[in-house]
Amino acid sequence: MARVQREALKAGDKLPSERTLAEELNVSRPSVREAMIALEVNGIVEIRPGSGVYMANTFEQHELCTDETLPGPFEILEARLHFESEAASLAAQRISVEEIEQLRAFQKAMQMLEDQDLGEMHNVDRQFHELIAKATRNASIIEIISWLWSLKSHSQMNKTFDTLIRNWGTTSVVSDHDKIIDALQQRNPERARAAMQQHIQHVIHEFSACKLDDED
Repeated sequence: MARVQREALKAGDKLPSERTLAEELNVSRPSVREAMIALEVNGIVEIRPGSGVYMANTFEQHELCTDETLPGPFEILEARLHFESEAASLAAQRISVEEIEQLRAFQKAMQMLEDQDLGEMHNVDRQFHELIAKATRNASIIEIISWLWSLKSHSQMNKTFDTLIRNWGTTSVVSDHDKIIDALQQRNPERARAAMQQHIQHVIHEFSACKLDDED
């Protein structure tokens, strides 16, 4: 926002590339991406995946209204990597046969929805991960993981991020779930932890690989 004001950018102007901004500000490219998403949520810029970031036609000088106390998309993923991996390990020791069958039903539903309704697939994906948390039989773990997923729905920044990810056309990570289910069914805590870590790291990689522009 400070740069926008300093350089007197006007509607339709294109901002410097993601790489240029990251180098200039000495931050990671994911940090630049989150900042641009916050600006789009506030109606200051328009992100055109594969093309770049442009000043919005309705741009007016104003204060950001994004709640900066809420975790950003990458912070949520980092927390999920920690909590859900350990939850999968514990769930492998406590999950019921009925819950494993329900996980397979969720997985089948996600595969069917993948090319039809991404919004509903996201809802089923949340149920999949929350059921694994429930299988830990630990109320604190269940509450934490449920809260992390709820942020994706209640934070406008995170909802915008999810929409952009879909528009970028990332590689599907749904197939990772099969390895998680197999490890849980085998009652193998180490394999379950590793499968969940691999899955969420895959998601992080996909999100990190997305670019706001066409510059290498």
